[in-house]
Amino acid sequence: MAQKQQSKWRFAPKKSFSSKALSRRMKKVEGATVKHARRFVISRWKNVREVRRHVGLWALAVGLLIGAAGLQIFWYQQSYRVMAGAENGTYVEGVMGPVNTLNPIFASTSAEESASSLIFSRLLRHDTSGKLNYDLAESMRLSEDSRTYTIDLRDDAKWHDGVSVRARDVAFTVNLLKDASTRSTVSGWGDIVVKAEDENTVSFRLPSVYAAFPHALNYLPILPEHLLRDVEPAELREHRFSQQPVGSGPFRFRFKQDLDIDSGRKIIYLARNDSYYKGRAKLDRFQLHVYDTADAIVRGLNTSEVNAATDLALSDLERINTNRYQVSSEPINNGVYAIFNTTKGVLEDEKIRRALQVGTDTSSVRSSVGDDLVALDLPFLRDQVDAELPTAPEYNVKRAAELLDEAGWKVDGGVRKKDGEPLKLNFVTSKNSDLEKALRSLTDQWQKLGIVVTTSIVDPSDPSQNVVQNILQPRNYDVLLYRLAIGGDPDVYAYWHSSQATRGLNFATYSNQAADDALASARTVTDKKLRDAKYATFAKQWMSDAPAIGLFQTTTQYVYSPAVHSTDADKTYVTPTDRYADVIYWTVGDAIVHRTP
Repeated sequence: MAQKQQSKWRFAPKKSFSSKALSRRMKKVEGATVKHARRFVISRWKNVREVRRHVGLWALAVGLLIGAAGLQIFWYQQSYRVMAGAENGTYVEGVMGPVNTLNPIFASTSAEESASSLIFSRLLRHDTSGKLNYDLAESMRLSEDSRTYTIDLRDDAKWHDGVSVRARDVAFTVNLLKDASTRSTVSGWGDIVVKAEDENTVSFRLPSVYAAFPHALNYLPILPEHLLRDVEPAELREHRFSQQPVGSGPFRFRFKQDLDIDSGRKIIYLARNDSYYKGRAKLDRFQLHVYDTADAIVRGLNTSEVNAATDLALSDLERINTNRYQVSSEPINNGVYAIFNTTKGVLEDEKIRRALQVGTDTSSVRSSVGDDLVALDLPFLRDQVDAELPTAPEYNVKRAAELLDEAGWKVDGGVRKKDGEPLKLNFVTSKNSDLEKALRSLTDQWQKLGIVVTTSIVDPSDPSQNVVQNILQPRNYDVLLYRLAIGGDPDVYAYWHSSQATRGLNFATYSNQAADDALASARTVTDKKLRDAKYATFAKQWMSDAPAIGLFQTTTQYVYSPAVHSTDADKTYVTPTDRYADVIYWTVGDAIVHRTP
């Protein structure tokens, strides 16, 4: 078998390779290809040119279909995407110092109040509409005799160290304020009895009915009893808690950096409180840069040390680069008044006070200070009282001159004199560019009436001047240009009741029995309609006696970069720190977010 197989392979035909044959075959292939190309491509190109319009239309149609599909996909995606404030940013705000303490019951400067509002909670707070609303409190009840307020606390509020906020913390804080050795800047709690009814319920028993009491709870920062119960009240101000506070607010204290001891330049670093009972803030970090002057704040903005700032006067806004920053100027519940000393000097005479009242162009004063200032002619805000209220007399120089003549002050050589003595007024105000502009406007107007006006500008922050002891307490002025904090309630007892005339805040030393009765009774009734009627009675008497001239409602200035989303035109402020009412929603920077279909 093997032999046969070998024989088969032995007789297989031989094969040989011929390059000439291959060349002939390739030439045939080439000829056929060229022939077909001429026949089916080149010879038909003319036909393609004839139908190019149809080809172009089809190509355009296909392109439009592809473009429409792409645009539809883009629009579909965009309908579920929106620009919103970026979370976890760092907000840096410039504020006016100094900062000597971070314990809120000792706060006295804007920077200290700002830190207090961010770190600590209150029972009640003003919301973005300017109305009093719940903060730590969850509900509030008033007893039948209108003297006991019972408050239920939230059960989810915690201190920054994780301990729950309880009613005993509220009672502890109030009792600290009642202790004179504490030396707190928060006053008015001496006669109030506070009691922790249980873990989440606290009651306040008042010595008499006080209708404005809920507003006092807005100014009551709550301290942690478990950290401070062993500290003597007299030692609390110097305790380390005043430099390393623990609160229950939306931000917790991290550390404080001293940059310049001489100028008080500091930075207070805060971090988000992830356990905040109203929800986590969108900002991750919050910095308060503390400056000693408005000039320093403006420099901080110009050098981008901060991306927002407050505590600027209206005149300071002229130096703000509006290409880089947005500016908001909103009225707050404070008023600027020219307050007359009614018990000594020439202004004891009611006719002279009324002459100044009718002879002062308050609109001109407002224009000299800034645009769009809100007029204020009453001892409280008009929208706080729903009743028929008096209006200030119209500006009338002729009538002012008649009243001065009737009072015996006749013009002699351009100056009004009586018994050979010129009519002089000692006019005092605080160091502030807005108040100083108002002072110049009033001085010019009164000098045209023939009155000799001497002016003094004092600096309350200068210890050497001791403004309180040298100027305010002894009532060492004829006219005081001053800002009065009105607040959220029309109760202005402290400024105009005769009981406050000697050592209190009644800087006019104003005394009128009808006005006293109206003020005293208005705060002892809770019926809104009756209260309003009593305040209307007081306002009419006040306007008639002219212990002061209302000039304008003050404003709070807020400057911020476009990247900062923290304010809007719908906000209403009672105090400057009410800008923080919605701080948990503030953001810095923008980001694209997807909406849920």
